[in-house]
Amino acid sequence: MSCKRKTLILRVATVLAAVAALACAAVIIAQHLGLNEAYDFGAGAYYYADAPQLQDITTDAQYATTVPRWVHFVLFFAWGFLMYRLWVWVDKKGKKNDVREA
Repeated sequence: MSCKRKTLILRVATVLAAVAALACAAVIIAQHLGLNEAYDFGAGAYYYADAPQLQDITTDAQYATTVPRWVHFVLFFAWGFLMYRLWVWVDKKGKKNDVREA
């Protein structure tokens, strides 16, 4: 496959993804999805700490886990390490491609 054809395919995919994202955003806005009509703070009303009876809202929605805290830390650092290794691999791959193009 030629470079021009790949570029065209990527551009078409980018435009289609952008149009799909905008269409989804329009539907979400038009149907007022994600808004709590009981609070007149606009979009993102749940971010305000001064919302009336915030304690009542947050205590009902708490999540209790049976997994020990150290497991969360191990998973967090393992994910960070994997993302670091992925970044190093991508960086090396990019430098190899730069050398070939020069």
